[in-house]
Amino acid sequence: MLNDAAFMRYSRQLMLEEFGPQAQEKLQAAKVLIVGLGGLGSPAALYLAAAGVGTLILADDDQLHITNLQRQILYRTADLDQPKAVLAKRELLRLNPLCEAVAITERLSGETLIRAVADADIVLDCSDNMETRYAVNKACVDAGKTLISGSAVGFSGQILEIEAPYTHGCYACLYPDQEIAQRNCRTSGVLGPVVGTIGTLQALEALKILAGLPSVLSGKLRLFDGKTQNWRSLQLTRSSTCAVCGGHS
Repeated sequence: MLNDAAFMRYSRQLMLEEFGPQAQEKLQAAKVLIVGLGGLGSPAALYLAAAGVGTLILADDDQLHITNLQRQILYRTADLDQPKAVLAKRELLRLNPLCEAVAITERLSGETLIRAVADADIVLDCSDNMETRYAVNKACVDAGKTLISGSAVGFSGQILEIEAPYTHGCYACLYPDQEIAQRNCRTSGVLGPVVGTIGTLQALEALKILAGLPSVLSGKLRLFDGKTQNWRSLQLTRSSTCAVCGGHS
């Protein structure tokens, strides 16, 4: 049940015809794992906390660097050289003390990753490297969890949502070559609002799913061009030979 403080705090979304108290209670009972608390994870975490997601599991093994501040809006200059996960927990609880936040300052891998994914209702992959994306994708497929994966570099961004039974495939179907060369913010740069746009949309889709609202992104890859503000949508197709999800559908 929502108390008076919660009703007041979330009143503007409770007014939505598609939302209401029942949806808010679902958010309050939900757990979301955010892997990576950089340019994508910062806006995603802020919006999820503000909306009243009950528990946010915050995973990032990096410390804040001055080059992060151009786009990672959770942090401030005084926070330099401190663990991002710890800083994120502090800021999110300052924003909404009705939420719970769990900081994981080690890199998620192996059994640690498996346990974190199993403990979550939805996983947001906001990481910045292919190795982590592949590992998170596999853990989500193995656990039957919904994954909302985002990335951005330069003026371009993309968002992909997969959910059980993975009829349309998974991240490994989209990128079967794990050795594929990937541009990243460190080598190619990025404009802050581009990565913020993708992270915000990751939060939006997570909130809709947790509240029981339909998501039109399931099994689709959405590509954003920040120069023209154009979107393209591609339907993901499951690979029958995929080593990750080939036997799950």
